Amino acid sequence: MIQDLPQSWPAPTKPKPIVIIGAGGIVRDAHLPAYAKAGLTVSGVTDVDAERAASLARDHDIPNVFNSVAAVAAACGTDVVYDIAVPPHAITSVLKDLPDTAATLIQKPMGSDLQNARAIRTLSQEKNLKAAVNFQLRFSPMMMAARQAIETGLIGELLEIEVHLNIFTPWTLFPFLIPMERVEIAVHSIHYLDTIRALAGNPKGVFARSLGDPRAADFAQTRTSVILDYGDTLRGIMSINHNHQAGRKFQSAWFRIEGTKAVMMVKLGVCFDYPNGEADELWFCENGGDWQQVPLDGSWFIESFMGTMRNVQRFDAGEDEVLFAGVEDAFQTMALVEACFESMKKPAEPLDLS
Repeated sequence: MIQDLPQSWPAPTKPKPIVIIGAGGIVRDAHLPAYAKAGLTVSGVTDVDAERAASLARDHDIPNVFNSVAAVAAACGTDVVYDIAVPPHAITSVLKDLPDTAATLIQKPMGSDLQNARAIRTLSQEKNLKAAVNFQLRFSPMMMAARQAIETGLIGELLEIEVHLNIFTPWTLFPFLIPMERVEIAVHSIHYLDTIRALAGNPKGVFARSLGDPRAADFAQTRTSVILDYGDTLRGIMSINHNHQAGRKFQSAWFRIEGTKAVMMVKLGVCFDYPNGEADELWFCENGGDWQQVPLDGSWFIESFMGTMRNVQRFDAGEDEVLFAGVEDAFQTMALVEACFESMKKPAEPLDLS
């Protein structure tokens, strides 16, 4: 039964301390609360803004503040796991300063574009890093259960994956996105594309359109349509609108995952009333049966952040055979994102209405 499927990544037996590289909001809001809940120790922090690092250390009782990544590497070597939470364009410079063979978790996305992602992959290979990317939605309790329901045949042959969002996102909270040429897919829907890959593998091709909206005029794109080509059996589709102005009643943020035997609905609670959010939900229905709500052991924020770090820790210790979101796999998500942007450059065939 789907209720019996594990919803969390197993904990490492002997975890290493964690050093945080980058002391921004995502670290305060997600990384540190998740690690505290998972019983993982954070032993140090560094940031290009020394006061920001010192403030984080004071607020979360982190014993060591380092003045550079090089200083961290010299002091800690491979005795810690490096949690890299810096902007995408800064990832390569951080990796260069890490010791060879180090275990590291890199904040998503994997660089600012596919070229940057390729450089990150090459550096990780050359330095033999045990490196994963923090695509954490695939580690969330509901998606862990959903993936295993597919793999164990609980829903039969997979026929449909639909992501449908019609929400109001307060874009004014993210002024740093204003100058970016790539916004919605690169920052938001990348989570959904990565999770679809985790559930169904790589598509054969993609058609995508992402566009702006006068209701969020400062941002390049806030609405997206994507069709994923999985051949003649599986239909993959995404419809994303961040600018719904008519209140909560008809807002939606769901994955619909349908097979020959059963259907699952996954509610992405964090998308509603952002940043306050609502509870995540997972629902399951066998053909002809009644819908059952599956109790969840947490949510996308923050429990999924426990899973990404646990996997890195266990892989580093030899307890896991694979990195579920390793750089090789994450590069394929970046390639899919790039394919979406390439698709946007191609005009649709004009209609012949003669």
